[in-house]
Amino acid sequence: MGFLRLKMPPKFQLVALLAFAIVMIFLENQIQKLEESRGKLERAIARHEVREIEQRHIQEGAKEALVKEDDLVVIYNRVPKTASTSFTNIAYDLCNKNHYHVLHINTTKNNPVMSLQDQVRFVKNVTLWKEMKPAFYHGHVSFLDFTKFGVKKKPIYINVIRDPIERLVSYYYFLRFGDDYRPGLRRRKQGDKKTFDDCVAAGGSDCAPEKLWLQIPFFCGHYFECWNIGSKWALEQAKYNLVNEYMLVGVTEELEDFVMMLEAALPRFFKGATELYRTGKKSHLRKTSEKKPPTKESIARLQQSDIWKMENEFYEFALEQFQYVRAHAVREKDGELYLLAQNFIYEKIYPKTT
Repeated sequence: MGFLRLKMPPKFQLVALLAFAIVMIFLENQIQKLEESRGKLERAIARHEVREIEQRHIQEGAKEALVKEDDLVVIYNRVPKTASTSFTNIAYDLCNKNHYHVLHINTTKNNPVMSLQDQVRFVKNVTLWKEMKPAFYHGHVSFLDFTKFGVKKKPIYINVIRDPIERLVSYYYFLRFGDDYRPGLRRRKQGDKKTFDDCVAAGGSDCAPEKLWLQIPFFCGHYFECWNIGSKWALEQAKYNLVNEYMLVGVTEELEDFVMMLEAALPRFFKGATELYRTGKKSHLRKTSEKKPPTKESIARLQQSDIWKMENEFYEFALEQFQYVRAHAVREKDGELYLLAQNFIYEKIYPKTT
C-alpha cells in the first residue's frame, strides 16, 4: 500500500481501496454462502440418514408385526346350539385365502371338561405347535386359563352365546330330528316325537331347568364349582372371564355384527368374513329340523326357576357388553351397518427429530 501511495494519485488510491474492500466483502459473502451450503448439505445428509434409520425401523417393525401376527392363536370354545357351526364354516372358508390353520378340538363324548393331563397337553400343543400357526381352534370345551400352566402369551378367546331358552329348545329338537347339515345322521333321541311343550308339561328331564345350565360353566371354566348347577360363584366367575379373558363375545341374534367386528379387529383371520356371511352359501348352513316354538306357558314355567334367572342374567350381561362394544365400533346408515374409521392420532411426540 505504501508503494501505491507513492506511485498513485490519491484519487486512484481511494478507488483501489474501495475495490479491495468490495473484493473482500464478496469473498467473505461467498465463504459465508459456502458455509451455509455445507451446513444445509450436512443437515440434508443427517435427515436422509434419519429417514433411512426410520424406514429400516418401520420395515423391521412390519416384519416383526407380521411374525407376531403369524404367531397368533384364536380359540373359539363354542357353546352348543348357538350358531357355532355357521360361524365356524366362515373360518373354514377363509383359511386358504387368509393363510391360517383351522383345528377342531374333538373331545371324547363331547365332554367340555378336560382331565388335568389333557389340559397340559392341549396348552403345550397350542403354544408350541409352530407348524400350525397362525391357528384357529374350535370345539365344545369350557374356558381354560393358560396362565395356570406358566404360559406368558395367552391365546385370543372369542365366543357366541344365545338366549338360554331358545338354545335349549334348539338342542331339544336337534337331539330328535337333527339338522340340515347332516340329515342322514341318526341322533340320540331319534324317534321321540314329544314336542318341547309336551316335555315341559310332563316334567321331562330333557327340558328341565337344569339343562339350561351350560353357558355359565362354559365361560367359568374347569373348576369344580363351575359345574355346580345354580352356583352364584360360577356366575360371577363367568362374568369375570367374559370381560377379562375374551376379546369379543357375540350373541346368536346379532351374529352379523359379531362377524363384522371380528373382521375389523382380527383381519389376519377374518378379512372378507362379513361379505362371506352376507352372500356365502354356508352363512346359515345348520338349521335344526322340525323345531316348534314353545308356548308362553312353557316359557313361563322355565322362567320360574333360579337356574333360568342366573343363565338369563349372564346372557343379558353378555348382550349389554356386546352392544356397548358395538356402539363404539359400528354405525347404522340407511339400514346398513358400517365400521367407524380410526378415531385417534399421535401428537406431541418428543424428542423432536431434526
